[in-house]
Amino acid sequence: MSIFLDSRLFLSLNPPFSHPLSLTSSQPISLFPLKNPFPSPLNYVPHIPNLTCFCKAKDNIINDHRNRRLSMRKSDRTFRICASDGSSSGSQEASPVGDEDDDEEGAIEEEEEEMGFSSSSSVVVPDRWDVLGLGQAMVDFSGVVDDKFLKRLGLEKGTRKVVNHEERGRVLQAMDGCSYKAAAGGSLSNSLVALARLGGQPMGGPVLNVAMAGSVGSDPLGGFYRSKLLRANVNFLSAPIKDGTTGTVIVLTTPDAQRTMLAYQGTSSSIDYDECLASIISKTNILVVEGYLFELPDTIKTIAQACEEAHRCGTLVAVTASDVTCIERHYDDFWEIMANYADIVFANSDEAKAFCHFSSKESTVSATRYLSHFVPLVSVTDGPQGSYIGVKGEAVYIPPPPCVPVDTCGAGDAYASGILYGILQGMSDLKGMGSLAARVAAVVVSQQGTRLGVQNAAELVRSFSFHLGGSNFRTDVGSDHISSL
Repeated sequence: MSIFLDSRLFLSLNPPFSHPLSLTSSQPISLFPLKNPFPSPLNYVPHIPNLTCFCKAKDNIINDHRNRRLSMRKSDRTFRICASDGSSSGSQEASPVGDEDDDEEGAIEEEEEEMGFSSSSSVVVPDRWDVLGLGQAMVDFSGVVDDKFLKRLGLEKGTRKVVNHEERGRVLQAMDGCSYKAAAGGSLSNSLVALARLGGQPMGGPVLNVAMAGSVGSDPLGGFYRSKLLRANVNFLSAPIKDGTTGTVIVLTTPDAQRTMLAYQGTSSSIDYDECLASIISKTNILVVEGYLFELPDTIKTIAQACEEAHRCGTLVAVTASDVTCIERHYDDFWEIMANYADIVFANSDEAKAFCHFSSKESTVSATRYLSHFVPLVSVTDGPQGSYIGVKGEAVYIPPPPCVPVDTCGAGDAYASGILYGILQGMSDLKGMGSLAARVAAVVVSQQGTRLGVQNAAELVRSFSFHLGGSNFRTDVGSDHISSL
C-alpha cells in the first residue's frame, strides 16, 4: 500500500480510531477540555480541519515553486541573451553558491563550513519566504573536557541545564586554556542551514528562501550570530535588542561522546510579536516553531499569535519537540499550540512518547500513530532503528540508510530539513520523502559537527533530482511498509 501526500490521501484514508477520542463533532473545534484536570492528548479533540488546510497550503507551495521555476527559466533566457550581447558582469552574479572547495577542505570544522555560500553583505528580500524559523538564537561554545572537569564544577554528564550569568562566567573561566570554538548554534539553525544548502543547488529548482526570526542582543555575539547565518544563506530578520545580551550554550563533550550543555538565555531572551513579524509570516510558506522557545518567559503568547497569523494566511505550521524535559515542563503549552495550529510535528522517539504520556516500553510506531490522530503530518526519528512518518493513524516506516556514526548530535535537525525540503519541492510520496530525510541525517551523523556541508548537499540533491519530476518519483515506492502494529 502506498501513501501519497495529497488531498486524495486525506479524503480516502479512514483509519480505525482505537483510541478514546471524541470525533463526533463536524465543527472546527480545535481544543476541547474534558473533566480530567491533568493535561493529556485525551483532553483534546484533534483539529481535523487542519488536514484540508494542510493540503491547500501544500498545493499553494507547489504552485508557487512552479511559477518561480518558470520565472527562473525566463530570467535565465534573458541572461543568456544579455551575455551574448557582451555583458560579462552578470555571469559573476548568476550563481547563488560560492566556492565549494572551501567547504570540502574544512568539512570537520563548522566555522570553515560556513564559507560554502556567498557572504555578500547585501541582502535581497524576496517576495516570499519558503521557510521562516522562529526560535532561540544562541551562540555555541564547544569544547572537549574530561570527566574530572565536570566533577570539579559539579555538573551531571549528559544533561542540559539553564544557567545564569555568574554560572556561565565560572564555566568559561574554568575552560580558559582549553581548546574550544564558537559557532552560530541551535537546533533550529542547524535545520535551516541544511535546508538552505539543499535548496541552494541549481539542479533542485529555484533557490529556497530561508530565514530566521528570534532574539539577539546588540552585543558582539549578536553580530557574530547574524553574520554567520547570513554566510550560510539564512537571513536573520529580527533587529537586535538595544543593550541586550545574546544567549549562549556551552557544549562540553567528554571522550565517550557524551555532551553536557549549559544554556544561558541572555537578557534578550524574549520574543515579541509585532507588525514586522506578522508581515513576514504572511509572506511565508512554512513557519517552523522551535520547541526550546517554550522555555523562554512570556513567549507562549507570541507563539500563539504567530501561529494564528500563519493559519490566517494559509502558512503551514511546523513544531519541533526539541527536548523531553522541555515537553515535561511545558506540556500544557505544547498541546495548546499543537492541538490548535500544528500541521507538522518533528520529534524523536522519547519526545513522541512524552507527548502521548506513553511509558518507555511503548513502541515508537505506536506513539507515531497516536500523534498522527492530532496532527496532519508527524515525523518521528528512532536512531539506528530508523524513523516513521505518521498520517491519520498510519505510520510509514523509513529504514535507516547504511552509515558509520561519528557524531549523532544534530541528526534530528538534519532529518527535519529533509522533510521540509521534500514538501517544498512538491514530493508526494511519504516513503520517498522520509528516505531523503534519512539520507540527509546519515550524512551529518557520519561526520564531526552538526552542519550539512555544501558539497554533501549537492550530492544529495543530485541523487534525488530524478524524483522532483513527480511521475518518476512514484514508481519507486509501490511497496510502502504501512505499520499494522
